[in-house]
Amino acid sequence: MAIEAPLSKHKKMNYKIYIAVCILAAAVFAYDGYLSKYKWSYRRSFFEEHVKEGKLDDTMKWNRRLPFVFGAAGIAFAAWLGFIKDKRLLADEHELIISAKEKIPYDAIQKIDKTYFDSKGHFIITHKDQNGREVNRKLSDRNYDNLGAILDYLVARIT
Repeated sequence: MAIEAPLSKHKKMNYKIYIAVCILAAAVFAYDGYLSKYKWSYRRSFFEEHVKEGKLDDTMKWNRRLPFVFGAAGIAFAAWLGFIKDKRLLADEHELIISAKEKIPYDAIQKIDKTYFDSKGHFIITHKDQNGREVNRKLSDRNYDNLGAILDYLVARIT
């Protein structure tokens, strides 16, 4: 029986909020930097204040550069969200699968510190890696939903 803990809904929502903020900021700076020069613009006074004799001051120069920065940041957040949206923990019969490259066999787990799971929402797994070194791996409910079920299953498998 395998237990799955998908990526937290809160983490996904945070990335969506970051994307929305970047798009909004890019739109505001683009409007001030490029569209405020027209007579129909509600920000015509901003343009007149920051452009003297056809020369842009530093504020207007930044308002023309920042839309591209915020647009690129929004695209980067969207790409990262697309990359991690299917990330999940899987506790199967023989090992805890964190990613395709990172798997922790149950016999390599030395201890599970669940002291702060109820209060702070994380626990620490101490295990030996392939080189024989002790490694601490912190798993948090801010990153994964259904982490309590994974913890209960791990404790049952280890003891």
